[in-house]
Amino acid sequence: MQHEQHYGSRSGWLRAAVLGANDGILSTASVIIGVATASTTREPVVIAGVAALVAGAFSMAAGEYVSVSSQSDIETGDLERERKELEETPGKELKELAEIYENRGVGKDLALQVAVQLTAHDALGAHARDELGINEITTAKPLQAALSSGGAFTVGGFLPILMLLFAPLEKMEYLQYFSAIIFLVLLGALAAKTGGSSVAKAVVRITVWGTIAMGMTALIGYLFGVNAL
Repeated sequence: MQHEQHYGSRSGWLRAAVLGANDGILSTASVIIGVATASTTREPVVIAGVAALVAGAFSMAAGEYVSVSSQSDIETGDLERERKELEETPGKELKELAEIYENRGVGKDLALQVAVQLTAHDALGAHARDELGINEITTAKPLQAALSSGGAFTVGGFLPILMLLFAPLEKMEYLQYFSAIIFLVLLGALAAKTGGSSVAKAVVRITVWGTIAMGMTALIGYLFGVNAL
């Protein structure tokens, strides 16, 4: 049999990693661009860039952990309620499971047979999957999401920092913009390829929003620079 390629199992860590790397590149480059536009020396730009990298990485990791933990708590609560209902009203739960299969197009008698067999095999697993929509692929993993997001942010944010350390300050905002766009395009293409989605759509999406974000911070830096003169 030919093995089919599916990408759903990658959704959890891939979303966190792409979001983290995208934010790392975009937010760090944007801060550097904004400060560089308003500054005539490199030191404050370096400080701002490194601060943005460190704060952003910890913020992304903490945010992912808290949000995904909340999802995990909800799932745990739902499973506990379902376990209690299976103990107290097993007949009602069996009928409910059979009705779910009927609504999906399975005949009434066959739906009941399937419900009976799945209940005998793993009642809670069947209800978790088919009634609650919880399975091993979509279940919340807080620590995995936090590490993926925070680590990816650090890697992504380190790229604009390297450009900041070695590129001439006079053209910093332009070099940061073009290098960040290149990084974002590569990231978007890699994420789309890994997730099995359209590379062109990912590249256009990430380029447009990246340009808007960096353009706005450059404008703010320019306005502050003009006002300081």
